[in-house]
Amino acid sequence: MKRILWFRRDLRVEDNPILSLSGEVLPMFIFDSQILNSLVPDDKRVSFIFDGVVKLKHSLRSKGLDLKIYWGDPVEIFAVLESQGFDEVVASGDYDAYAKERDIRVSHILHFRYLHDTYIFNPAEILKDDGTPYLVFTPFYNKAKALFSKEHLHEYTFGEHTLYLTSYEGITKMNDNKEEILPLDMGSIGFTENLPKIDEVETKLKALKKNLPIYTQQRDFLDKEATSHLSIDLRFGTISIRSLLRFLVEQKKEGVDTEPFFRQLIFRDFYAYLLFHFPTLATHNYKYRFNGIEDEEKYRAFCEARTGVPIVDAGIRELLQTGLMHNRVRMICASFFTKDLLLPWQWGEKFFAKYLLDYDAASNILSWQWSAGTGIDPQPYFRIFNPYLQSKKFDKEAGYIKKWIPELRSIDAKKLHDENYLLNYTIEAYPKPIVVHKEASQNALAYFKQRL
Repeated sequence: MKRILWFRRDLRVEDNPILSLSGEVLPMFIFDSQILNSLVPDDKRVSFIFDGVVKLKHSLRSKGLDLKIYWGDPVEIFAVLESQGFDEVVASGDYDAYAKERDIRVSHILHFRYLHDTYIFNPAEILKDDGTPYLVFTPFYNKAKALFSKEHLHEYTFGEHTLYLTSYEGITKMNDNKEEILPLDMGSIGFTENLPKIDEVETKLKALKKNLPIYTQQRDFLDKEATSHLSIDLRFGTISIRSLLRFLVEQKKEGVDTEPFFRQLIFRDFYAYLLFHFPTLATHNYKYRFNGIEDEEKYRAFCEARTGVPIVDAGIRELLQTGLMHNRVRMICASFFTKDLLLPWQWGEKFFAKYLLDYDAASNILSWQWSAGTGIDPQPYFRIFNPYLQSKKFDKEAGYIKKWIPELRSIDAKKLHDENYLLNYTIEAYPKPIVVHKEASQNALAYFKQRL
C-alpha cells in the first residue's frame, strides 16, 4: 500500500494513528495558502505551527522517515500527487466547515481515509436511543462515561515504513501545477517569526499533576495557575488526547480526583460533536432571533481594550499580547460583548478567532453562542454576567487586572471592582466605563424579549 500521510492537527510522532500504518509512505504537511492568506505576517499561531512542523520533521528523520512540507492550495497539491500512484490519503478528522469542504474536494482526487484522533469519541459514537444527537451536556456526559473504555486509551505504535522517494528539502511551493523549492524558514511562506513563550508539554503535565487535587476549587481564579494550559497542544496535536487520558488514569490510581478535569475534556468533545452534527451553528443561531446591534464604535472599544471595565480590558490585552486568555475571562468578555454591548456574537467569535493561539472552531463558536444565549444550551437568554462581581470573586486582589493594565496598579483593588467609583472618578490614562452595567442589562433583556 502506497500512502500519503497528511499531518494536520497531529504534529507529533508518538501515539499517532496515521504513523501506525505500514507500507510505502509520503509524510507531508501543507501550509494552506487558503488559510494563510487571511492572516497577518506576525501571526503567533503560524510561528507555533512552523516550529512544531520543523520539530516533527526532525522526529521523523530520527525514525528513518522525513516530512515533505508544501505551501499552496491542498486541492492543487493533491491533483499533482494523484498521478504518482498513491493508493490513498490518510489524515485525522477535522470538523470545521472549511476543513470538511476541503477534504471532500481532496477525496474526489484520491481515496481519502479518516483516522479518529483529535477527540476522545467519534461524533457518531454517542447518540440517543433513537439515533439522534444529544443537545444537552449532562446526558451526553453520562452516556460518554458509560461508553468510555480501554479502547479510548489505546496507544498507537510506530508502523514499518518505506519512505517514498522524493525531495524532502526546504518548502515546496505549488502554484499553477509547478513546484518551486524554497528555504525552510518562515519568510518563504510570507511570515515573520513571532514564537509565543509556551512551556513544553512535559512541563505542563508536571504542573497539572501538582494542580489536579485543587483543580475544581482553583481553576476559575485568575491569580492561580490551576489550569492545564494544554489547550494549544490539544488543538495542534503536540500531545495526543489518549496520552492525556492515560495520564489521568495514572493519577486516579494514586487517589487523585480526576473527574472534574475529565469532565472538561468531555465538554471539549461535546462542542466538536455539536458542530459536526449541526454545522450551521458556525454562523447561525440555534434558537432565538437575536442578531445583536451593529455598532462599530463599541466594537472598536472592545477590541482595543478601551471599554473602561478593568476585567474586560485586561482580558483583551492578554489576548492581543500573548494569544492566550483564561477561560473564566473569556466568558466574562463574551457576556459583556453580547449582553452589555449588545454586539453580534459572530463579530466576537471572529475577533477571538483572529488572535487565540488555541483557536478551535467548535470550542470558540459554541462558547460564543453559549454566552449570547443563542446556542443549544438550555439556559435561556437572560443569563448575564456582572463583570464587576466576576472580577471581585475571581480576581479579588486585582492581580490579573494590574498585570495587564499597569496604569491601574496604584488603584486600590476594591475600587477596580466598583462600577460607581470607575464611573465617577477620573483615572489618568484609563477611560470611564462605556456602559452602565445595570442599564445595559435591562436594555439587553428588553431587546431580547422584543425578539422572542
